[in-house]
Amino acid sequence: MDPLPKSRLLHFVERAIVLARRAVSRFSTRYSRKRFSLRQHVVLLCLKVKKTTTYRDLVDELIEMPRILDALGLDSIPAPSTLCKAFDRLEMAVWQVLLNVSLADLPLNGVTGIDASGFERAHASTHYTRRANLTIQQLKTTLLVDTATNAVLDIHVTTTRKHDTQIAPQIVKRNAESIAILTGDKGYDDQKLRLLARDHDIRPLIKHREFISLHKAWNARLDSNLYHRRNMSETVNATIKQKFGAFVRSRRWWKQFRELVIKCVVYNLERSIAISHEECECP
Repeated sequence: MDPLPKSRLLHFVERAIVLARRAVSRFSTRYSRKRFSLRQHVVLLCLKVKKTTTYRDLVDELIEMPRILDALGLDSIPAPSTLCKAFDRLEMAVWQVLLNVSLADLPLNGVTGIDASGFERAHASTHYTRRANLTIQQLKTTLLVDTATNAVLDIHVTTTRKHDTQIAPQIVKRNAESIAILTGDKGYDDQKLRLLARDHDIRPLIKHREFISLHKAWNARLDSNLYHRRNMSETVNATIKQKFGAFVRSRRWWKQFRELVIKCVVYNLERSIAISHEECECP
């Protein structure tokens, strides 16, 4: 009997294992019980986000996934509380490193797009909130996206109503080496942002708000082929919401921030798998 081909889920787990080996140590401390490694926890947390499930349901499904357990080197399955505590221990800095390392195998070209979107802070029914006249505050999430591969380069999350022009400079400073061209809509129309980009040898392609005829003339001179690639950032925002949910399950704000970063890590892993498959299929 021929062996079964690898499923997409197994490909994802194997890629996540490689990522975890590159980014984190095997155990968190020398005093660890060494029953489960830190890398196994990272992969399982990524798998939870990919499957948009709960800790309890993930553990229940792992019982029927012997090949996934073999790939992870697991002789036993961790309890839901073990995974929950691992998520609490893994700081935001670790997930930021994982996000950066997830870009290693992707062919980036420096043409980036920046865009913001909102994620619900409670997984509540839209029908229920409308009937009960409830307002659920959203997390404002700004993504910096490479328009060649649609990979997420960086993420900024806030619970406040900060304007886009206040958030973008932070992202530009953190990722100046990865950005050659920065595209953005009129929400990022700010002279200080343009000057900051040029100081870092970045070409800003940001539309002006049209108050005078000169602004219309400047907008007409924009390189339309490059500027229209800004739409990729909106596409990535929509894809992440569609695949992994437009909400966060965690109740505390710092856990919500981490959860959104994990969504981006998982998304980048899926993009690297898709691109590698496309390269293999090319003649």
